[in-house]
Amino acid sequence: MSYVDQPGPGRVVPAQPVTTQVIEYHDRVRWGPIVAGLVVAIGTQLVLSSLGAALGLSAIATSDAPRSSSDDIGSAIGIWTILSLFASLFAGGWVTARTSGPITRNGALLNGAILWATTLALGSYLLASGVSGALGVLGTNPDLTDRAGRNIPNQLPKVSADQARDIAGNAARGGWSFAIGALLGLGAALGGAFVGSKDNRIVDERGR
Repeated sequence: MSYVDQPGPGRVVPAQPVTTQVIEYHDRVRWGPIVAGLVVAIGTQLVLSSLGAALGLSAIATSDAPRSSSDDIGSAIGIWTILSLFASLFAGGWVTARTSGPITRNGALLNGAILWATTLALGSYLLASGVSGALGVLGTNPDLTDRAGRNIPNQLPKVSADQARDIAGNAARGGWSFAIGALLGLGAALGGAFVGSKDNRIVDERGR
């Protein structure tokens, strides 16, 4: 506590504390910053994926043996796409935290997790819409439907036990890869939100 001298002999009174008003937010989920982070994540993903595809295709076009190098370049493009997805989620989480205003660290991480879930749901919806759109085009075009019907065998080929195990193994690897990739994407979004909230205005649970 500080003191100031007042006029008059021997009179010392405590100084009035200076208070600063802080706006307290009662909502933890802020959709405006989440949408902003979602737009940044999608834009970053599109730019990085296009850059990786352009570099890979340019390497194939200028290669002396395009057939032998196409597999390696295709794998590199796939890895680049995954890394660009993590980078875009990190950037989206950072933007979400930076545009949230005064917020707790836990609130920033919560909004980053919702950004990740929204991105995953939107990506799944777009993928499903693309598949259903292709099926719709097939159904409305009689020529394509007839060709597809002629290519379908009358009897399904018999699958041996070893082939069934291979199919199940491939499906399991695909499922595990998706689950691990989704969790890594969540980590990227949370990491971006954590970094973005470090320099932001952090308040405690009471809004101070």
